[in-house]
Amino acid sequence: MAAENCTMFTDFILLGLSDRQDVQQGLFVLFLLVYGITVIANLGMILLINMDPRLHTPMYYFLSNLSFCDVCYSSSVSPKMLADFFSQQKEIAYNLCAVQMFFFVTFGDVECVMLSVMAYGCYIAICNPLLYTTTMSGRVCTQLMAIVYIQRLMYSSIFTYCTIRLSFCNSNIINHFFCDFPPLLVLSTSDTTFNEIVMFTYSSCALGFSIVTVLLSYSYMVTSILRMKSANGRHKAFSTVAMFYGTLLFMYFQPSSNHSMDTDKVASVFYTVFIPMLNPLIYSLRNKDVKDALKKAVRTKLCSD
Repeated sequence: MAAENCTMFTDFILLGLSDRQDVQQGLFVLFLLVYGITVIANLGMILLINMDPRLHTPMYYFLSNLSFCDVCYSSSVSPKMLADFFSQQKEIAYNLCAVQMFFFVTFGDVECVMLSVMAYGCYIAICNPLLYTTTMSGRVCTQLMAIVYIQRLMYSSIFTYCTIRLSFCNSNIINHFFCDFPPLLVLSTSDTTFNEIVMFTYSSCALGFSIVTVLLSYSYMVTSILRMKSANGRHKAFSTVAMFYGTLLFMYFQPSSNHSMDTDKVASVFYTVFIPMLNPLIYSLRNKDVKDALKKAVRTKLCSD
């Protein structure tokens, strides 16, 4: 191929969500508010779980890890996106683009696994409560999370390397608001068949395993949940799962030739910006134990002042 005549770019230019100044100002206010809530709610949840001994259980251990993932996941995209609303040239250095992709994929993958692990934990707690303390012991939970992080870090390194090593000779303009794989594959002048196969295969295995685990876990719990007076458990489970996995499937299971970047950007906003904000609200702040712990922390703070 004409790799010898290829002039490699030192940076990429992101088109962002809109090129209209009035729209950008409105989006900046909206996303700044969402990002602020995301960071405060998730960090507050981590702090609250660590402070209250009553929340030192496997379920809340995974919730604190989910909050950590949400902060890192959102922070890999949102700060750069917010800064670009006031930039004429939305540039991102080649190496920083790789770093953004690496952390985005790492914490996005970990979040997928977290949702399936939490579903399995709910299944054990409801359907086999006597086995819960042994199956989900502190040691097992710690080892499980360590394995998840190591595996995802390894995959993210390989996936990011396979994408960055592609040639980008004709253009450095990415029709997106962050460095994601589909728009980079569209932009590349190299043969991206291998990358698409890797992305499709891994996405099929990772997302497929997570979705099957979630569906099986909750299907076994249906009888138990239906006996409850409230359907709150079902709503909490399926609302985030459907939105998170639905947008990911939409993004990563299309051939690059069929991608509509404008449509993909809308889908990306849901799972990179809004889902990390909604998770603590759906899974934690509507929980009675968390509410009690929050009230106790507030009372303690007020009394100390």
